[in-house]
Amino acid sequence: MFPTSYLRLPRASPNLILPVRCSAAAASSSSASTRANSVQFDLKTYWTSLITQINQKLHEAIPVQYPPQIYEAMRYSVLAKGAKRAPPVMCIAACELFGGDRLAAFPTACALEMVHAASLIHDDLPCMDDSPSRRGQPSNHTVYGVDMAILAGDALFPLGFHHIVSHTPADLVPETQLLRVIAEIARSVGSTGMAAGQFLDLEGDTNAVGFIEEKKYGEMGECSAVCGGLLAGAEDDDIERLRRYGRAVGVLYAVVNDIVKEKTLKTEKGEERKQKEKNYVEIYGIEKAEEVAEELEAKAKEELDGFDKYGERVLPLYSFVDYAADRNFSVVDATSG
Repeated sequence: MFPTSYLRLPRASPNLILPVRCSAAAASSSSASTRANSVQFDLKTYWTSLITQINQKLHEAIPVQYPPQIYEAMRYSVLAKGAKRAPPVMCIAACELFGGDRLAAFPTACALEMVHAASLIHDDLPCMDDSPSRRGQPSNHTVYGVDMAILAGDALFPLGFHHIVSHTPADLVPETQLLRVIAEIARSVGSTGMAAGQFLDLEGDTNAVGFIEEKKYGEMGECSAVCGGLLAGAEDDDIERLRRYGRAVGVLYAVVNDIVKEKTLKTEKGEERKQKEKNYVEIYGIEKAEEVAEELEAKAKEELDGFDKYGERVLPLYSFVDYAADRNFSVVDATSG
């Protein structure tokens, strides 16, 4: 069963104009212009520039201390060269959309990457998805052992929260906004968020694939976008729009990943597949998954049309949607040269 919030959307073309606030003619013209400009926006330069800064701040945020083994395991996953840093970059882009200072967003951006890495470490464990590799390198437990991988993940979750509290400039982000950020991250990784998705994935209920995708992948996108808006003091209506946008982009990224993987798969078949993995492609096929991807793309851009008043500051978020849909460049290659 597909998520009804996605499948009831109209089929979208790249130039689809969706009406938003104010007069229909003015809104349509503004949305069309912004979407057209997003195609020209240099997301690769924006993204790779931020990755350099984020990597440096993550390196500083996790120094090797006693006992060194756990810090080495934490750094191994967080500082992996194959990391695209999508959650922190989206957080910063959302913060800047509302005029926020990126210096205010960096601590939360780093925390999101720590939380993301922790969730991946645990997802890869033999008792979970049993993945031998991650981000182009052996998964954490294959290098450091299952016991150390569990501890590394356990340590990264609270370190992320501590980093937000101890490094966010008090003059840029009021305490009330910071508390909302912490609550948002806690919600996204908890029993109603990513943990719920992982549990149902383990259960293998094919009827819950929509919920699983939303929780395992949509939550991280949703949380990243919302945290950026919260840091900048965005209004509640805008926060909810970011929430819907981020969730759609997160699931879109996962669905397209599965489509690409299926199309390039040549030798792995039937019983060789991991039976624990449940996604749209495996259950419904490529054609239906491509329909879902189109609807998710349309949904994400529809939400962004409501930010037209912010002008060019919304372009990075539009470009994220395009990247999630077509993967027209490699961020990792650009930063590893």
